[in-house]
Amino acid sequence: MTHRGTSRRGVFGALAGAAAATAIPAEAAAAERAFQAAPGRSKRPNILFILADDLGWGDLSSYGSPLIKTPNLDRLARGGVRFTNGYSAGAVCSPTRVALYTGRFPGRTPGGLPEPIGAANATDGIPAAHPTLPSLLKASGYATALIGKWHGGFLPHFSPLRSGFDEFFGNYSGGIDYYSKYSHTGKYDLYEGETPVEDDGRYYTDIVADRAEAFVRRPHDRPWLLHLNFTSPHWPWEAPGDRAVSDEITAKIKAGNVRAIFHEDGGSLETYTRMVENLDQRIGQVLDALRRTGQERDTLVIFQSDNGGERFSYNWPLTGNKASLNEGGIRVPTIVRWPARIRSGQVSHEPIVTHDWTATLLEIAGAAPHPDYPLDGASFAGYLLRGADAPERDLFWRTRTARALRRGRYKYLRATATGADTLYDVEADPREQANLATKNPELVAELRTRWEELDAPQLRYT
Repeated sequence: MTHRGTSRRGVFGALAGAAAATAIPAEAAAAERAFQAAPGRSKRPNILFILADDLGWGDLSSYGSPLIKTPNLDRLARGGVRFTNGYSAGAVCSPTRVALYTGRFPGRTPGGLPEPIGAANATDGIPAAHPTLPSLLKASGYATALIGKWHGGFLPHFSPLRSGFDEFFGNYSGGIDYYSKYSHTGKYDLYEGETPVEDDGRYYTDIVADRAEAFVRRPHDRPWLLHLNFTSPHWPWEAPGDRAVSDEITAKIKAGNVRAIFHEDGGSLETYTRMVENLDQRIGQVLDALRRTGQERDTLVIFQSDNGGERFSYNWPLTGNKASLNEGGIRVPTIVRWPARIRSGQVSHEPIVTHDWTATLLEIAGAAPHPDYPLDGASFAGYLLRGADAPERDLFWRTRTARALRRGRYKYLRATATGADTLYDVEADPREQANLATKNPELVAELRTRWEELDAPQLRYT
């Protein structure tokens, strides 16, 4: 066993999950050898990357939720690999999305500095000249689309169409009212490309899923990349049917109280449960379209949350939530499925972070990163497809008020609240309660130095 908790055979080894682990078939090794002996049985996959918004680590039943039922995402997990140490690149929305599109630390790009991007200006976004996952895949022959939340910069300066997407339908801001589509800017925020479109008044999660299903069902003459970015279960706390709540919030926004969208005086566990269960149902709708159109086998599906959960999330046993660098702010549910190449029924404890998926997808699709913009993520293609060891490297995070670095089982963390360096064994102590810093001063110094080395070339907060 390695210090990362898995065998040298990568996800082909016998792994057990922290919650609701699924069994590994006894014939796994034989299946692996048979597949490796028959190259060319799969083609370049379609790629469906599904992002939930502010979904907590334990908010799926397959991750231990005692209240929320998520049969479709649980089925997705059983069909591939469920990661117990999946991480977001940032503690809030924009930094993670910038990292996913660029494959680099959020701090490499001006748009990765705001926490999150909140206003239209010429700085806060992904520059059009910066290569992205969609632009690189587009150059290699993929059709590219984004449906749902962008949050990578506002018009007139930034848009998905300027960052490699052939098409876009959705919202530019961080969160919108699920019925009126008004945002914290005080404006209506639903677009086709760069043009506002008339809303049909339905619940936003349902609209996004319907558009994604239509994309999947459309005839395709080349492989495709679809980023499916739901806003659910991000505030405001509106489940399907909560039109009265929407009317109240929207009226306040139109009257000038834009903070009403944050819904600080609303919500409940029951509402949150309905929001997540609706999200699961709508994801199931899109996955069903893959199956019915015969594309399921050759579509690589990744599901992740953009950061940890917020007010009503279930994060046990983690501490912290969205905006913090404690585990509850950055450890997120992460699932991958590709029937043509990845065996079902697996659980991996390997740490993997958002921008690792960028590197992984580029390698799988046969697209090279731009040499002038080296990736910070590590490719897991060998681990997932060939039984290689998972990449061994340090995971880095920073916010305006905190810093963190994970190496193996140890996590170095400093938050402004205390100003002190702390050290946790997050394998044995995922709640980050036993501070080992005084027992391991040399390791703390080593990890602090490494964090500062990684931080030094990145852009400064202003």
